[in-house]
Amino acid sequence: MRPRSILLVLTVTATVCSSSLAHSHSPSEHNPSESTEASGSIPGLGFNEPADAVTEIVSLRRTVRLLPNDPDYRLQLAGALLRVGDLDAAVEECRAAITLQPDDGNAHLQLGLMLMAKQEWRAAASALGEAIRLEPNLPHAHYSLGSVQYSLGNVPAAVQSYRRTLELRPHFPDAHYRLALLLRVAGRTREAAQHLETAAAGGVPQARLFLGNAYQTGQGVEKNLGLAIFWWMQAADLGQQTASDSLSKVRRQALSSESTKQRRMELQSALQIYRNTLWNDFPDISRPSEPQSLGKVLLEQNRAEDAVPILLKECFALSEEAHAELATLYETGWDQYLKAFDKNILTCFQTTSADGFTPAKKILTRIYAKGLGLDADIPKAKALLKGLPKQDTQSLFDELGFH
Repeated sequence: MRPRSILLVLTVTATVCSSSLAHSHSPSEHNPSESTEASGSIPGLGFNEPADAVTEIVSLRRTVRLLPNDPDYRLQLAGALLRVGDLDAAVEECRAAITLQPDDGNAHLQLGLMLMAKQEWRAAASALGEAIRLEPNLPHAHYSLGSVQYSLGNVPAAVQSYRRTLELRPHFPDAHYRLALLLRVAGRTREAAQHLETAAAGGVPQARLFLGNAYQTGQGVEKNLGLAIFWWMQAADLGQQTASDSLSKVRRQALSSESTKQRRMELQSALQIYRNTLWNDFPDISRPSEPQSLGKVLLEQNRAEDAVPILLKECFALSEEAHAELATLYETGWDQYLKAFDKNILTCFQTTSADGFTPAKKILTRIYAKGLGLDADIPKAKALLKGLPKQDTQSLFDELGFH
């Protein structure tokens, strides 16, 4: 596990600093200090960074000189300094504002967040504690204090802070996510899974990843590989690379001759279960008795706006029907909704082909050989068909004139 101080500053800078202060690290499954940006805003921080931050700082300094006893302008200046990375000056302005108006809970909260960015955890805990004493119902103060308490090694206090945050703001996905990770560390996997469900539904990518992992292993929930794939897909939609890697592993094992027959059947069944769950979002369409591509049905109903995203999901879940429909759409497009040679469709083919799906290999062979939406590349086209049974590729060889 990484040092807590390094992990906490990642969260703080994402919450209170501009992108110039943010750091990029891969998530740790058991570390509640890495999550998506906290929802909600804090008065005085001014998150909307102007086009010219220096001009704003100069203007605010001029105002502070004219009105030195106005704490609001001091806080605005502190926020502007924070956005350009001048933490020391920001802290000084924030403390000056507190001296002028010591009973302002939000000012103490702002100071606490700045001290978190400076990794001064005990001072941050003191400032956040004062903010909560003055204004007990500030959910962001409790949420931030949870991060600080974890940094200081006080897990029970961190859990208490996150619970209080959720009492004040039940619909706070990041707080559910942080609390879930701490509960998992404490071995309370069932309760952790409940909070992960809420965070995942709220759009936290890491929560979706870990919930998928939980369903894969049966940690806190009943083991269900179909639901694991569902949540990994949801996480991948938000750019979670580890979830994409997990899905790739499922596809490769489902297609590999090195997997046992039972394992291949288990994984292929799970992928089919996932494809079946997609129908749940379209209760207006009658489900067929046999497995069928939902995306194809939507296309037949001229619902391209719904059909294409579903076809892509089915494609990533190794639906041969979806591959065939997308292959046609890739070449023709669809009216005003979809242009020919769509990059997302091409990426889907490239992904499933790399994982060993024969239909995708055939489609890509034709794309590369004919230069459909990209430069023709005959060697790459031929390489895709290496190792495939001749009966699977003969018609394609004939069409493309390969020898």
